[in-house]
Amino acid sequence: MKRSLRQLVWFSLIGFLLVKLPGAEPLVLPVWPGVPPEETSDLGSEHDTTTESSEKVAGQRVIRLTDVHQPTLTVYSPEASVDTGASVLICPGGGHQILAMDLEGTEVAQWLNRIGVTGILLKYRVPARHKDPLWKSAVQDAQRSMRLVRAHAAQWRLDPDRMGILGFSAGGQTAVISALSHQKVAYEPLDAIDDLSARPDFGILVYPAWLVDATETFLKPEVQVDASAPPMFFAHANDDPISPQNSMLMFQALQKAGVSAELHLYDGGGHGFGLRASRFPASTWPESAERWMRLKGILP
Repeated sequence: MKRSLRQLVWFSLIGFLLVKLPGAEPLVLPVWPGVPPEETSDLGSEHDTTTESSEKVAGQRVIRLTDVHQPTLTVYSPEASVDTGASVLICPGGGHQILAMDLEGTEVAQWLNRIGVTGILLKYRVPARHKDPLWKSAVQDAQRSMRLVRAHAAQWRLDPDRMGILGFSAGGQTAVISALSHQKVAYEPLDAIDDLSARPDFGILVYPAWLVDATETFLKPEVQVDASAPPMFFAHANDDPISPQNSMLMFQALQKAGVSAELHLYDGGGHGFGLRASRFPASTWPESAERWMRLKGILP
């Protein structure tokens, strides 16, 4: 594969400078060496759209970031004493219009760190650059990010066989499509990083959105499940306006393909609850996800 001098220099500098130190300040690196693929949007500076009157979650405000045109990865490392070598790429939700950066991002990384997992927060492009499919730029960013994580596995002391992806709502759709289409590069390959696999070793999907058709009877055509899919964990509330059929039909398709999966449907919780504690049982999903990761040998 031919690579420009600029690409080779960028890759070398990133590999040399960005060394993950357990418990240190998070690393931040760009997802793309230059302009992201098919990027034509002329956006202003990214900004938080939340105001004093915006809806709160569990009594707290939410960062709703938009106008993201330069995707980044932020690497949150656990303390060395608990570091297991496992890692998870985090895809926040927000309807492909904003990113819930704390509710479904930094707070998730903090939880992962507590259980010994490196949390890698993806700030992908929003608002969506395409109307059909809406998820295209997000999936491009997620696929490239999984390859970047694999490229830095040695420097960041990560186990290359325990690299997962976790997505909420639209981020759940991004995570699912990225994981299922890992054999298809959603963009023109750029460098040696794109020779690496974009397949996560496991997936955690929390109230994933837009995986089913309008009748909520079938998975959408782009959601192609086969035996190459990674094991997945699902958490959804029965009263979620984003139908729990999204998780249920995915779970059934994985079962049919012979892929291990676990599904938790909770009696209440609605949508967009993240990890914040509440009176609803849905807020207990992190404990179930941790047990599942231990069952699957992702955690000791």
